[in-house]
Amino acid sequence: MTVLLALDSSTETMALSLTSPAGRWLFESDGGPQASSRLVPEALALLAQAGLKLADVDAIAFGRGPGAFTGLRAACAVVQGLAFGAGKPVLAIDSLMLVAEDARQQAGAAFEGLMWVAMDARMGEIYAGAYRWVEGAWQQDQAPMLYSPESLMAHWGQPTALCGSALTVFADQLAPALQAPTQSWPRHQSRAAALAALAAQAWTQGALLDAAEAMPIYVRDKVAQTTAERMALREQAAAS
Repeated sequence: MTVLLALDSSTETMALSLTSPAGRWLFESDGGPQASSRLVPEALALLAQAGLKLADVDAIAFGRGPGAFTGLRAACAVVQGLAFGAGKPVLAIDSLMLVAEDARQQAGAAFEGLMWVAMDARMGEIYAGAYRWVEGAWQQDQAPMLYSPESLMAHWGQPTALCGSALTVFADQLAPALQAPTQSWPRHQSRAAALAALAAQAWTQGALLDAAEAMPIYVRDKVAQTTAERMALREQAAAS
């Protein structure tokens, strides 16, 4: 009789899910700066649709990153507030594994093996990690790291399955890796559905944390460019 509430705002898409024995409720919308003000009302709206209250929830899952700095902080703050207030544990979800799960759902039941995730990290860089689908569950094969397109290509070799926004943003630089027989999923289908699946996996694996441990994962120490760096980039673009 498990009831799981989950939310993620690590990208420009804000995703929430609620699963219970009675069914599943999903919500997706624009995230970014709006996430901090919308996560709580949208979470409460999902509960209301299901005829449930926060007290009925067994655990609250959240996307811990890597991803957008502001979005990660918003998700963690909201989850801590909800979990502390209701006395509930939390489940930390790898935000890149979320992308892998969405791609697996697009691929269908036939997918098995290694999936590389590559997400646009802005500033000309990529968040990337590798995950292996084995016996109905995801395992981390390569921890999320920050790469330049060139360093990621050198690290990859020839992956057979790829997904994530970087496949579109850096299509020219990553072109050799996107050639057949590589399967690729550059766009998401339903982050909320993937979030629900990973929350259920984390619950089954007993990955419960205290609300105080709801912390984001950052793989980039530097989150913004200086004024001088932005001006240099503009001058470089103007000269090219």
